[in-house]
Amino acid sequence: MVVGACEPQVPMASDFIPEYKGVETVLLDGDLVQFNVAMTKALSTQDVADYAECAAARYTLIRGYGFARHVRTNVDQEGGIWRADAVYTISPSLPRGIKTIDAEVTTQNCVEKGIPTV
Repeated sequence: MVVGACEPQVPMASDFIPEYKGVETVLLDGDLVQFNVAMTKALSTQDVADYAECAAARYTLIRGYGFARHVRTNVDQEGGIWRADAVYTISPSLPRGIKTIDAEVTTQNCVEKGIPTV
């Protein structure tokens, strides 16, 4: 007697661990940078946006700056792959606006959460 073929599969812990598929960085103009990220097993659009923010924070540090300001993020999901296209400005001092990030603090938070950076 074969049993189990029709039974629903029990989710495994690995089914809920995000897989980060990489970051593509595009310098648009001087201090304006686009980050294209991809991942699987995201639980929401916020997971993908967080991945893009982590990439932006680390890139900001690599370029020798301390701060970034979020301009926009577009998120899409197709065939199990989540993608985000996010744009940030980077600067040596705290930029004007409400969606600013301290690159060093944000990068550290990403490391603690296990989200890869550039």
